[in-house]
Amino acid sequence: MVPTGTDAEHAPRPRIEGDREQEILAATLEVLGDVGYDRLTMDAVATRARASKATLYRRWSSKARLVVEALHSTKTPTEVPDTGSLREDLTLLFCGFGAGDGLMDPEQVGLFASVITAIARDADFAAAWREHVVPLKQAPSREVWERAVRRGEVRADADLDLLEAALPGIVLHRVFVLGEEPSPELVARVIDQIVLPAATDGH
Repeated sequence: MVPTGTDAEHAPRPRIEGDREQEILAATLEVLGDVGYDRLTMDAVATRARASKATLYRRWSSKARLVVEALHSTKTPTEVPDTGSLREDLTLLFCGFGAGDGLMDPEQVGLFASVITAIARDADFAAAWREHVVPLKQAPSREVWERAVRRGEVRADADLDLLEAALPGIVLHRVFVLGEEPSPELVARVIDQIVLPAATDGH
């Protein structure tokens, strides 16, 4: 029986789940990469995903929530490197095993550029990003650093909050501000000349 009147207004809305949800999140990332956060609209995502805007709003209350969930869905390492060496673990974590991983992934770097703009201009997005995405993305790096501390490779009083942010921070600064291409060689220079000396008192 089809609900009518007041019953129709309160009828459960169909959920977006599984493959369809992933298709919409993937479309969101595509639009974000193409036009940036400011120009991304629910209409544009709906068109790219071949869905209605109403369908999107049933699941996500705002553009900020949709984009944050899409970013949350992006790949993170399924296995955290554990080579027994902080240098090797950091290299694998940020360079990966090929050109499509870590800081070497142009798509991921491009998405981060859009995130920076969104954080500066949309307080709702910034709050949701920091609550839901940042902890997920930081977890592999923090695990690498904490293992190094337990091995005695990093001094016990090291400020891990600063140290784990140094590598991506410096690399992304050189990419966005100075126009360099991210490369394994750049990552190695930052690790060898800045990160490891700071973490080990230069020894």
